[in-house]
Amino acid sequence: MKMRKVKISYEPEADVLAWETGRQTIDYAQEIGNMVVHFDKKNNPVLVEILEASKFLNKAKKLIIQNPNRKSALPVFA
Repeated sequence: MKMRKVKISYEPEADVLAWETGRQTIDYAQEIGNMVVHFDKKNNPVLVEILEASKFLNKAKKLIIQNPNRKSALPVFA
């Protein structure tokens, strides 16, 4: 399985956390809650942006603190 390099960035003025999953050309984007997911022509996600990232990260931090022995490395958001 080929691993992709992921580029993560944060824009403090806009409070947007973004991660780029590939270098493909973006064909379209879809807003899903407080996230915008950009897709290529094959419907693969290329760029994911989290709007109001500070709120998102605070919620993630609280979930991790509440469940310190959680087996999953990533929190699940409802």
